[in-house]
Amino acid sequence: MAMVNIVWHPHAVTKDQRSIQKKQRPCILWFTGLSGSGKSTIAGAVEQKLYEIAHHTYLLDADIVRHGLNKDLGFSDEDRVENIRRIGEVSKLFVDAGMLVLTAFISPFRADRRMVRDLVEQHEFIEVHMATPLATCELRDPKGLYKKARADEIKNFTGIDSEYELPEAAEIIINAQELTIEQCANKIIQYLQANHIVFSQ
Repeated sequence: MAMVNIVWHPHAVTKDQRSIQKKQRPCILWFTGLSGSGKSTIAGAVEQKLYEIAHHTYLLDADIVRHGLNKDLGFSDEDRVENIRRIGEVSKLFVDAGMLVLTAFISPFRADRRMVRDLVEQHEFIEVHMATPLATCELRDPKGLYKKARADEIKNFTGIDSEYELPEAAEIIINAQELTIEQCANKIIQYLQANHIVFSQ
C-alpha cells in the first residue's frame, strides 16, 4: 500500500545525543543460527553482562515477538521475510534511541539479514553467527521441535525441510558446542570493547 500524506517528522533530540547520554555507540547485535544453536541463551548472557557494566540494552527474542508484534505470521518463506522486515524496522528505532539491541532470530535467508544491515549506518549492524552444528542442535532439541519436524509434524522447519543460508561474512562466529556460555558471552563483549561500542566501567 502506498504511503499517502505521511511526512517524516525529525526529532529535536538526535541519535548522537542519545548515544552520548548513554555512553555507548548504538548497534544491532543480530544473532542468527539454527534452532537450538544457543541464540537466545547467549544473547541473554551478553545482555546481562552489558547491564552489569551499565550499558543500555534491549533483547528481542523470536518467540516473544511472535506472541505480539508478529503473531499474525506463520513460517512460510514469505512470512519469514516479513517477520525479519518488521524486526529490522523495530531494531532500527532502538538504534535511533541510542540503544544496544540484541536480536535472536533464526533469520535463515542472507537477503533478509542484508536488508536489516542496510537499514542502519555502517558498523551499526553486527552479525553474530551461532555456528553450532545441526547435529548438536538436534541433539539438544530444547523445545522438541526437531523431533516433530523429523516426524513430519512441523513443516518448513529450518535445517530439516527449509534451508538455512550460512552467513558469508559475519562479524562474530560462535560455536556453542566448543565454548561455555560464559566464554561465548565474553567473546562478544570483547569484540564490542575492541570496536569502541561499549566501554569497561
